[in-house]
Amino acid sequence: VQLVESGGDLVQTGGSLRLSCAASGFRFDDYAIGWFRQAPGKEREGVSCIVYSDGITYYEDSAKGRFTISGDHAKNTVYLQMNNLKPEDTAVYYCAAFGFCSGRGLYEADFGSWGQGTQVTVSS
Repeated sequence: VQLVESGGDLVQTGGSLRLSCAASGFRFDDYAIGWFRQAPGKEREGVSCIVYSDGITYYEDSAKGRFTISGDHAKNTVYLQMNNLKPEDTAVYYCAAFGFCSGRGLYEADFGSWGQGTQVTVSS
């Protein structure tokens, strides 16, 4: 089982990025895949999650209206489209698998496998 994130970059305030989480060793469709982020000096926090086969998506308040999570069955990849980025979105973004995705929120402890992270930096 492996998760590999990509797509992080340096962008200006108001810009957009699309992060990718490529899964291998399993099919992501039936499992909850989550995006988390960790800013310097802060704890890791949930951003969004998806259960592709059930059509379930969830967004934390920080992501609502600006971020969109989606999946590509053929590529076995989950994406996080981030628009209208703000300096406070600066963080290392991680994807994680085998957790829970529901309206109760995203919790790091629920997820069993993690990628290495990709850096997103938003300049003001």
